Amino acid sequence: MFRCKKCNSIDKFEVMFNPDYKGPKNYEVKRTKNNDIQISVDGYTFIPDLNFMNKHAVCRYCGNINCWDYN
Repeated sequence: MFRCKKCNSIDKFEVMFNPDYKGPKNYEVKRTKNNDIQISVDGYTFIPDLNFMNKHAVCRYCGNINCWDYN
């Protein structure tokens, strides 16, 4: 899991889609056999890491970007 360094909230990987996104918004979160979180969005599957979070994830509670650290 990841923690926001600005407000200390823990990300639960609840995807917030851009209002302009035109895809079907098929979203799934599961654990791999190595206990990694795996996210699938419209057929694109990835395992988020700290680099991904700091490039793409916005904190849903305080709205900050580039603010993540491992929990």
